[in-house]
Amino acid sequence: MSPALERTEPRANERLSRNVAFGATVALILLCLAWELWLAPTGRGTLAVKALPLLAAPLGLWRYRMYTYRWVALLIWLYVLEGLVRATSEGGPGQWLALGEVILGVVVFVACTAQIRLRLAAAKPA
Repeated sequence: MSPALERTEPRANERLSRNVAFGATVALILLCLAWELWLAPTGRGTLAVKALPLLAAPLGLWRYRMYTYRWVALLIWLYVLEGLVRATSEGGPGQWLALGEVILGVVVFVACTAQIRLRLAAAKPA
């Protein structure tokens, strides 16, 4: 196997960005479910299905799948936008939950983008 194709262990900054992306994604999933089912449900809690697209992400993030980091970095903006809309239109606990969704969404995006940039930089020939 050529040196360029050898799989190496992730560096510390790659592990950090993976752990942050994984943790924030799991926290966002739990926030979405808790928000729509218990904390401040809208209607009958049917908006809890918004967490479904994110359920596929944690396993790919944990396994360093570049494809997962890329699609999560794009998808997460839907959650940020929903949080921004609901933060400005709702009152009470819904507003604070929406702000939490925005913050977690931005953290996921930054961590996924960092992972992608680090891995692409490491893949460049010296």
